[in-house]
Amino acid sequence: MQQAGQLERIDQIVIADEADPASAGMLLAAQHNVDRAPFFIVEQDSGAVEIYTVYFKFVKEVLNAETSEDEELQEIINDNPDLDFI
Repeated sequence: MQQAGQLERIDQIVIADEADPASAGMLLAAQHNVDRAPFFIVEQDSGAVEIYTVYFKFVKEVLNAETSEDEELQEIINDNPDLDFI
């Protein structure tokens, strides 16, 4: 994200420390019922909140950056180890 210049568009980064359920990231994960990392919380000016658990979807829809199909597919495979290549 740093190399792509995307960090300038991120307001806050918090750590979800699994050893510390009171860590900022773990509290946010519990508040938004998220059970995977990384996740991104996008708050709209209207107050609406969207949660992204797929990095490339977040990049494409929020940061308006290009992603490749290969990158997206690799993330799906990595996030779902029960899937196999056919």
